[in-house]
Amino acid sequence: MQVTDIGNKEAGKIWHRTAIPRKGPIVTVIRTAQQGKTVRFLHVAFDTTGESFIAGDHHGNIYLFDISRNRFRLVQKTGQACTALAFTLRRTSEFLVALADYTIKCFDKDTKQLVSWMRGHEGAVSSMSVHSSGRYAITTSSDTAQIWDLDTFQRKRKLNIQQSVGIQRVFFLPHSNTILSCFSDNSIFAWESDTMFCKYQLPVPDCGPQISYKAFAVTRDGKNLVSGGRCNLLHLWCLENKELIRVIQMPSQVRTIRQLEFIPDPFDSGDNQTLGILSQDGILRFINIHTCKLLFQIGSPDHALTAVHVCPNGKHLVAIMDSGGINIYSLQSLKEELNQTPNSQVVLVKDKLFDQSVPKVKVKLGTVQKPAASSGVRRTQGKILRSTGASDDKENELPAGLNRKRLVALLKAFGEYPAKYRMFVWRSLLFLPENSAAYSSLSDKGPHLAYLSLHDKYPIKSQKLQKGLQRVLSAMAHWAAIFGEVEYLPLVVFPFVKLFQNNPLLCFEVVATVIINWCQHWFEYFPNPPLNILSMVENVLAHHDKELLQHLVDCGVTSQLYVWPLLETLFSEVLTRDEWLRLFDNVFTNHPSFLLMTCVAYITCSREPLLQCSQKQDFEYFFHHRNNLDAGVMIKKAYRLMSTTPVDIHPKTMLSEFTPLTKGQYPVFNQYPEFIVEYQSREREKIRLEEMEYLRERQELSTMHAELVRREAEQETYYAQQELLQKAEAERRKTLSQEEEKLTRQRERLAAMKRELKVKELQLLDASRRRFLKHQQEKKASQIEKLDQEISRKMDLRDKETNTAIQDLEVRQMELEAQRRRLEECLLKEQEETDRRVGTEVEMRLRQAENDTLLQRLYKPNQNIQDPETSLAEACQQHLDLCWEREVVERLENVEQDSNRERLSQMLWQTETEEQRLTDTVRAAAGKTWEDVMNAQVEFAHLHNRMSPGKRGGVRQRSSPSSHRLPHSSNGTTEAAVPSTSAAFTTGHRTAASAQEQGTTRVCLNSSSPSESTSTSFSLDRGRAQLDDGERVLLKEIRELRQKLAARGKEGSSVSSQSIHTLPSPVSQ
Repeated sequence: MQVTDIGNKEAGKIWHRTAIPRKGPIVTVIRTAQQGKTVRFLHVAFDTTGESFIAGDHHGNIYLFDISRNRFRLVQKTGQACTALAFTLRRTSEFLVALADYTIKCFDKDTKQLVSWMRGHEGAVSSMSVHSSGRYAITTSSDTAQIWDLDTFQRKRKLNIQQSVGIQRVFFLPHSNTILSCFSDNSIFAWESDTMFCKYQLPVPDCGPQISYKAFAVTRDGKNLVSGGRCNLLHLWCLENKELIRVIQMPSQVRTIRQLEFIPDPFDSGDNQTLGILSQDGILRFINIHTCKLLFQIGSPDHALTAVHVCPNGKHLVAIMDSGGINIYSLQSLKEELNQTPNSQVVLVKDKLFDQSVPKVKVKLGTVQKPAASSGVRRTQGKILRSTGASDDKENELPAGLNRKRLVALLKAFGEYPAKYRMFVWRSLLFLPENSAAYSSLSDKGPHLAYLSLHDKYPIKSQKLQKGLQRVLSAMAHWAAIFGEVEYLPLVVFPFVKLFQNNPLLCFEVVATVIINWCQHWFEYFPNPPLNILSMVENVLAHHDKELLQHLVDCGVTSQLYVWPLLETLFSEVLTRDEWLRLFDNVFTNHPSFLLMTCVAYITCSREPLLQCSQKQDFEYFFHHRNNLDAGVMIKKAYRLMSTTPVDIHPKTMLSEFTPLTKGQYPVFNQYPEFIVEYQSREREKIRLEEMEYLRERQELSTMHAELVRREAEQETYYAQQELLQKAEAERRKTLSQEEEKLTRQRERLAAMKRELKVKELQLLDASRRRFLKHQQEKKASQIEKLDQEISRKMDLRDKETNTAIQDLEVRQMELEAQRRRLEECLLKEQEETDRRVGTEVEMRLRQAENDTLLQRLYKPNQNIQDPETSLAEACQQHLDLCWEREVVERLENVEQDSNRERLSQMLWQTETEEQRLTDTVRAAAGKTWEDVMNAQVEFAHLHNRMSPGKRGGVRQRSSPSSHRLPHSSNGTTEAAVPSTSAAFTTGHRTAASAQEQGTTRVCLNSSSPSESTSTSFSLDRGRAQLDDGERVLLKEIRELRQKLAARGKEGSSVSSQSIHTLPSPVSQ
């Protein structure tokens, strides 16, 4: 066994030595990575030719292996492991790859390009099935199945299921539009792919073990379905009848079935018989589903298989090993073991002909058993045939462990072989070699020229039977030239073709064996009937029934009339199907001369009817139609003739023993006059060529005649059409003139109607316009009335708001005036209190100082009074100084009070300004007349005049005493400083007054400027808010002013007290 390691190569040879077909694998392909680890192959898929396949590993590499060219190459690197592979059938260079990311990609193996990318699955794709037309593909995952159009790569349909029921597999049936869906609950449905209509559901047996279907396989003709699962039972379904026809039990070593694959055979017409079963132990077993025979197996527990794939032409098999490699097998080499005796395996079969209560038939090596029927069926005594071992002669041993003596005993006991095993027994009796290669070489030559028109001479309703008959006859003609000239060969072959319609190889070998053994010396007198064979039958008939023979001679009936019709059809015209099968069970079991004895037996058993016939036509009809004859009596008569016929006239002495076909190649058949066959073939070929030439000339003549007839017909048709056209044209012209007249009259009526309609339309439009204008006027009047009401309502509302605002302003003004007066009174009271307190304190200090001086003087009586006048002068001076200091303190307090009054006047001015702005706002918002505004201004001016004279007079009254006292001061510095202060005060007052006048001018209410009146856009609420804010600011400043006055009063009292304390110091000095 060759082992090829492709490693990291992208191309190379699959095997390096010539691959010799053998029972084991041809070659094993592995792939080893750089670290020495084996890269496992996961899936494989063959193309339509069966000569190449693709394989994907778990690294995402896709390789193409061409077996016919012994080459491999890397076609794609997907980068992730594949879960399924499939070739498209329409474009053979494209293939589908299902990847681990739940997507499906289509690649071209020649260009290595990505063709399309399909998404839609939510789980890993487990299988892909392509329709036989190559147009559609089904991809299946555990939760859904989707149908894709491979022309557009768009999703066509989607099959959704319940979460509790999973999908096992969904696939197309071969050569049909039926989709088969298998679910995890063992239900199997068939759907129409175009309409998704459910065609039928296969009935799953309720009794018995639960199989839990996991694996499925369908024959190429789409008629049978095999399913298996978690046990060793296989269910065989007939999809045409929708019923379970057989249950096959595998050996006990099989516990679970992983995969099922049918092996295609080019000669079974799609009715595959060999099934491969891959079980849990990694062994692939092949069985025949009809005979339930274990044929051969590959693999072992040490070299287990995980998946297999069979090519469409049935030549190669590819298996993925448990180790990760790929084994390539030759199925032709493996089939050589088909005829070998398998190991003692037991296959239990339950046929559809038995119901559930009937025991199963056990088929073992060398033993055939028929179980007793159930209680409801007639009991049949079964016989168990046991092998006698070495005591039997070798000549009685047959293939597949059968024994001729046992078969003969069985045949004598029952008169026929079991219908179920008849084909198996015939294959063993005839020693069929099953040379598939030799038969393939014959069938590959195609239909023989002699049978191209077979359907014309022998029409058959069934196209399958017609093609099978033509195939077998063509193979016979290619094998030996004479079979292309024998006219009665289709009559000989047809019964076997009908019997072996699903296996043309066996049909051909059975026919060839019959011709070689039971048709000996038939072709020596070709093209005449075999006179020697007919003479043998006539001699036997003369020996056993001379009277009947003499009657036939007297009627002018020869053996060509009463023997040859039976032989050239092999009794198929005179016997029913069951009678014919029963006859040939005996024919194949006995010597070739038994067939001739059967002819004599048929004639002698029909002795009475034949003696009644006297016309030749009656004899012809008798031997070409079925008659009332017991086939069992005829066969027994034949056996009696075989034993009682003398040796000198017995056909056994002139016919050779049974000779089977050779294995490997078929023997050469030349037992016929070759020169006659060659002459006939030449003449036939000549006639055929002449006939073809005649047919060609006839075809040309017929073509010319047809062309002439066609032209004449065309001319006649042309002239007839021209006449019809002229007549039609005249009629149309006449009709056209009439229509034009009608159209003119209709146009006139239509114009009149249009005028009337136009007038009516204008009238309606005028009425509608008037109605609309009236409606608009009424609407405008109502709107104006509503606006007037709204304006009057808003004016009333504004008047009310204005009156309310004016009243609020008056109340606020009165409140402010009361607060100002109260503040002035408080200030005056505080000033008077301060003056009184300072005067009282000064007087107290002076008194205390005087008292202290007097006390000092009293305590010093003895002090000399130096200068009384000087002391008196000093006392006067101290008194003046004290008066001056008190006057300075009063002036400072007056200055501070004047500054506070100035600040208060500024605040009042700002308040008046805000009041004027509020008045403007009220005037603009309420729409008051200028007379009302002027009245408000006069009132504000009157209030202002009442406030202003008091302030100015108070200032002047306060300042005049100080100015009056200043000339009495003797200190020049003090005299200079006081006028500066009064000047500053006078300047600030004038500045404030001018500013007040300018502000009053800027906010004049008598201004007639429209811009100022229109520019004011404040609302009444906003003016009120501003007035409230101004009031709060004014109150805050008044509180701050009070605090400052209180602080300065305290400072002034402390300063005056200090000055008073310092006054006695000059006196003491």
